Amino acid sequence: MTPDARILIVEDDDDLALTLQRSLGRRGFTVDRVASADALRDYLTADSPSHAVVDLKLSGESGLVCVDVLHNHAPDMRIVVLTGFASIATAVEAIKLGACNYLTKPSNTDDILAAFDRVAGDAEVQPSHRPTTIKTLEWETIHQTLVDTDFNISETARRLGMHRRTLARKLEKRQVQ
Repeated sequence: MTPDARILIVEDDDDLALTLQRSLGRRGFTVDRVASADALRDYLTADSPSHAVVDLKLSGESGLVCVDVLHNHAPDMRIVVLTGFASIATAVEAIKLGACNYLTKPSNTDDILAAFDRVAGDAEVQPSHRPTTIKTLEWETIHQTLVDTDFNISETARRLGMHRRTLARKLEKRQVQ
């Protein structure tokens, strides 16, 4: 990645966004930031970054919406998704929508820059030998159903055959990204 790259940070946590912006700026990159999908749409009317770092959990719309907007705006843009609560469902959706990589927090600037440059998969990566737990399977099923229903809790509960309040309690225990 060359220092003339223009990087956009889509993050609603001001402290994290400012820290990342300063770190990337010290390395010679031009860095802009927005905090929401609406601000992103406004930004894209005047500017077009070559790279983007998108937080998956934004106040308001999901970061997946931002990935879709960015990819539709510039299909060759390199997009890295950051999340504090990773799941297989959101990783798959992010890649389908156009992200080139998906990182869990905490990730430092070096991790993000390496993710931008990583274009090929590694066939030598060994699959995990740890079996998936029932709780993990349950959470992934809930999360995938939430994505399928555009995060409509009532419809998700109906599709999963559980009471809406039961689903709400489960979601309170574990944040959705």
